[in-house]
Amino acid sequence: QVQLVESGGGLVQAGGSLRLSCAASGIVYNINDMEWYRQAPGKQRELVATITSSNTTNYTDAVKGRFTISRDNAENRVSLQMSSLKFEDTAVYYCTARRLVAGDDIDYWGQGTQVTVSS
Repeated sequence: QVQLVESGGGLVQAGGSLRLSCAASGIVYNINDMEWYRQAPGKQRELVATITSSNTTNYTDAVKGRFTISRDNAENRVSLQMSSLKFEDTAVYYCTARRLVAGDDIDYWGQGTQVTVSS
């Protein structure tokens, strides 16, 4: 099992910045992709950013140029630096980790952290 705990959410004005962090614990070997998702009220959960075990990154178009995902494999941690925040970035942000177990990918989720951007 992998436990994920997010931190760093909060209230920020539009144009401001926040840094989310996610700490992984438990059985943390064979973790491949780590991702950040978000879910805004009344909307479906969406993938925000991905980082592979070799640090290849990918972002949804809405956050390209504003958000940066990074990971520290020694610390078993993934972060999301969010800049130039917009009202529409308001959501609960979830960290995920994908671990290879007996040939299958298993996804683990954190409990989420609220990000609120005031306009």
